[in-house]
Amino acid sequence: MTSFFDQFMSPVLLGVPLVVLAVTLPWTLFPSPLPRWLNNRLLALQSWFLSRTSSQLFTPMSAGGHKWALILTALTLYLITLNMLGLLPYTFTPTTQLSVNMGLAAPLWLATVLIGMRNQPTIALGHLLPEGTPVPLIPVLIIIETISLFIRPLALGVRLTANLTAGHLLMQLIATAAFVLLSLMPTVAAITSIVLLLLTVLEVAVAMIQAYVFVLLLSLYLQENV
Repeated sequence: MTSFFDQFMSPVLLGVPLVVLAVTLPWTLFPSPLPRWLNNRLLALQSWFLSRTSSQLFTPMSAGGHKWALILTALTLYLITLNMLGLLPYTFTPTTQLSVNMGLAAPLWLATVLIGMRNQPTIALGHLLPEGTPVPLIPVLIIIETISLFIRPLALGVRLTANLTAGHLLMQLIATAAFVLLSLMPTVAAITSIVLLLLTVLEVAVAMIQAYVFVLLLSLYLQENV
């Protein structure tokens, strides 16, 4: 009887962690543009998705942040692919590892902070102290705002990890219950299987939404600093 949390362990083959393969695999699945006047349906769908995503992220942002369009749009597509591939049987989801998510969140968050400090240091530092703050509360508010600033990458990584881990764990629990009840109470097992099917559909939506929320929050951090 293995632990339910074994599914979140990085698989190892001949001493080599397969998380490296899992992280690089999605790049091979993206279709590349063809030297033709008209694209096929898959390329047209991908182009429409990329244009709509970049439009949603960068319409409310000033022109200085539009340089990040390629990075954030590619990150959205990459995270969605990783999350969706993790829902397939006998696969491993790298985004259930906090180290992977922090490796994506921390450098990008730090880049937004450094851009704000370089381009508009007065406004960037002004976020640490709201206007009209009473003098006795100034030191306390500066400490609180500084902590909230440095906790942002942790919140990004933990949010993505917790949502995917909870969903995968709940799916495995319900699937195990359906398998055990199949011989004891077939009717209850059938109802449990229907619940599992609905939960799978929900997890597909969560996989896409959490990838979008991750990039959306990064774009909001960038919007404060450009």
